[in-house]
Amino acid sequence: MKEAVRDPRELCRLLGLPDEFVRPAIRAARLFPLFAPRSYIERIEPGNPHDPLLRQILPLEAEEYSPAGFTDDPVGDLAAAKAPGLLHKYHGRVLLVTTGACAVHCRYCFRRHFPYEQSPPSAAAWSESIRVVAADESIREVILSGGDPLTVVDPLLAELAERLAAIPHVARLRIHTRLPIMIPERINDDLLDWLRGTRLTPIVVIHANHPAELQGTAADAVGRLVDAGIPVLNQSVLLRGVNDDLETLVALSERLVDLRAMPYYLHQLDRVTGAAHFEVPIARGLELMEGLRARLPGYAVPRYVQEQAGWPHKIPLK
Repeated sequence: MKEAVRDPRELCRLLGLPDEFVRPAIRAARLFPLFAPRSYIERIEPGNPHDPLLRQILPLEAEEYSPAGFTDDPVGDLAAAKAPGLLHKYHGRVLLVTTGACAVHCRYCFRRHFPYEQSPPSAAAWSESIRVVAADESIREVILSGGDPLTVVDPLLAELAERLAAIPHVARLRIHTRLPIMIPERINDDLLDWLRGTRLTPIVVIHANHPAELQGTAADAVGRLVDAGIPVLNQSVLLRGVNDDLETLVALSERLVDLRAMPYYLHQLDRVTGAAHFEVPIARGLELMEGLRARLPGYAVPRYVQEQAGWPHKIPLK
């Protein structure tokens, strides 16, 4: 992460992009900084401004404009806060924002405006959230999110897992992470040890939007998790110019299944300020889902869903 590219000029130079991309990228990065690991950048085709991986990390002029209906908190995170960094939206499970740090700044991120300074920055600060979880016997699952929880060092995460495991009614620990895709080396023995080191059932949800993200060491990282007996699911976002065509989505699902990870959700874009240029009409998403059902076995077809503030569950899009 220390070596990640933060300067739009450097990104454009590394990938041989035309000069016309530099100034708009610098302006857009003032709204939401560029942050991309070099191992991910190496998978991008040089000289191709339309590369689907590049599109996810390159700041664009379009981010400066948002139509009506796009907001800074599109999924109602702030209204769901029960303690600093603890969100309780759905019955039986809560989400703990463990950190504001992430291995990449995805340009469509629904938390790009989230007030991370209000979230717990350390193990000691997690105590209030843990007390809230302990007091609510309906909570069966705790989801670690962020940012990206795997940017936190393993000793702290191991301590957090042990404290949650000490709560009798909590049964599962779910990790939402982009690290296996962005910095695959993060999936190391220490991580696997604490994931399997408590009575809690661990589940890891990764986030890949394109089959080109699941090559080489990223594929190896997914394999390490699965070989350790940890269920791995994948969430994607339907993104214009990235994966809004049938062949890409079919290839993504088949790649995931071949890696023994299950396609879980295909999300309709959360309407966050600055990401309108990524939105794909729901009608097009429904067409793509019909195509997936015709081409893939049922277990390889993700559920097409949308999240809206105030709803007690994600909304299935038929």
